[in-house]
Amino acid sequence: MTSQTAIVARTAPAPFPFTAIVGQEDMKRAMVLTAIDPAIGGVLVFGDRGTGKSTAVRALAALLPPIRAVEGCPVNSADPAQVPDWATTATRRIVTRPTPVIDLPLGVTEDRVVGALDIERALTRGEKAFEPGLLARANRGYLYIDEVNLLEDHIVDLLLDVAQSGENVVEREGLSIRHPARFVLVGSGNPEEGELRPQLLDRFGLSVEVRSPRDVATRVEVIRRRDAYERDRESFLKAWKGKEGALRRRIVAARDALPAVATPDSALEDCATLCIALGSDGLRGELTLLRAGRALAAFEGADRIGRAHLRAVAPMALCHRLRRDPLDEAGSGARVARILDETLPATPDR
Repeated sequence: MTSQTAIVARTAPAPFPFTAIVGQEDMKRAMVLTAIDPAIGGVLVFGDRGTGKSTAVRALAALLPPIRAVEGCPVNSADPAQVPDWATTATRRIVTRPTPVIDLPLGVTEDRVVGALDIERALTRGEKAFEPGLLARANRGYLYIDEVNLLEDHIVDLLLDVAQSGENVVEREGLSIRHPARFVLVGSGNPEEGELRPQLLDRFGLSVEVRSPRDVATRVEVIRRRDAYERDRESFLKAWKGKEGALRRRIVAARDALPAVATPDSALEDCATLCIALGSDGLRGELTLLRAGRALAAFEGADRIGRAHLRAVAPMALCHRLRRDPLDEAGSGARVARILDETLPATPDR
């Protein structure tokens, strides 16, 4: 820590620990993979209400190491040289702050999302200045949309475009603004309240379904842990501190190791073979499958991506990209599992 570095105190109460979430393994794995490699393209979590979707995204952000950023920078720049020229910061001091988690509410306007002319400064000072939006605040963190299936389509399109490019471009009212907008997009929703268009489904990197636990023991454990957290938060957090620290270290180690994970031709062939067999349109499925498999390999400490990694992430990378088959009552998950066994059987050497 340099002399210019300071700690920004957390003012919000500490969220429920990520490692204390009972079950929902697919959701937790998908979120961890996108924390290792944000280029995977975000996570869509569909399922029942009250199954820990928002709890998980906040818990994961709190689990990650704090980011270092220029104090007061509206886009959380890591270096004074990276602060946008339109931003006014009173200091070049570097501070540490929690990984940002920005909620995007339903009914939000496009101006609120991307930013707009600062009306107050325009009226009071006659200055044409930019007022950053939610995308600026989410840079280097998470953008969370609950009930994403109820969000207006043009807003979802906009978010997905920015998430893919990593840059927010605003051209309006005489302003021409660009700023980095690299964030992990997490959307959640209940399919009974409306579906997401297939074009938008395809743009999310990973998709998982969550369900309320059906057995008594699991439900009891969920209640027990939540009640303990509510009754004595400090003691609960202390009890889970060790597991949180261990997972944090694994994620950080996986991030560092990711660039060195080898990608043999056999893995590329497996990706293509599986996507062809599933009838996946375009090549986004292969790319997401490869990135997610490589992130899993890094998380598990492997030096190369293998078939087992691809098999493990294939359902979350591909189920939401399949065309609907009205004659298939088993659903896309069963189709992916069946074709996985037919085209990429488990082998110890790949």
